[in-house]
Amino acid sequence: MEPFEALTAKALGDVAHGFFGHGSTQKECPDQFGYGGDGDPAAIRKSRAEAVRWLVPDAKLAAPHQVHSPDVVTVDQAWEDNPVGRPVADALVTATPRIVLGIVTADCAPILFADHGAGVVGAAHAGWRGAHAGVIENTVSVMEALGANRSSIAAGIGPTIAQASYEVDRAFLDQFTDADAHHFKPAPMRSGLERWLFDLPGYCAARLVAAGIRKIENLERDTYRESDHFYSYRRATQLGEPNYGRQISMIGLQ
Repeated sequence: MEPFEALTAKALGDVAHGFFGHGSTQKECPDQFGYGGDGDPAAIRKSRAEAVRWLVPDAKLAAPHQVHSPDVVTVDQAWEDNPVGRPVADALVTATPRIVLGIVTADCAPILFADHGAGVVGAAHAGWRGAHAGVIENTVSVMEALGANRSSIAAGIGPTIAQASYEVDRAFLDQFTDADAHHFKPAPMRSGLERWLFDLPGYCAARLVAAGIRKIENLERDTYRESDHFYSYRRATQLGEPNYGRQISMIGLQ
């Protein structure tokens, strides 16, 4: 099998993981990893399965139906990888070998977690809604319930829309507290409207620190600006493209 191309986080050590985007797959597989657009479900399923096989041979994929929630599912066996019928959640945790956890994103932050010593891993889809609602803290708590120690958990924040690309309005800003103000900075004013730039990966990192995670790595890759490498919902929407595509982030135990 030709190797896939995936980014990795040094913080996660030798735990099998990867952040897959544009150009990640073999030539015969499309590099679109998420259901929900206008892609062929069979082709998407094949791409996901091949990435799993490359990452952890003989493993099966567990990927949820994501809804920007704070909800976490503990996985002890995989399910059929179909567009419908998957558990509804935005984070997964497992201590079972040969299960690869998968999270799809297209600007939101994919966060992969691992406590290597305890043999527990996790994956979270942390858009601003999910992060604000507690998906990061909930993932850490569920990992602890499986035997992890939060002081030993490492976290890698994958390709995400960067602050310079994430312009928001007053209604967005007002959903956060004064304690979060340092994650916003003024954007150039257009048409007399106040706008701000939101630091999503920085906000996620701060939530990780507050949850007691000490080993954190932000890959600092911007999904919006790096169009040759990553899908971006915001970029596709602004360009009027019909489908924005999704990358996938995976982690599993050998």
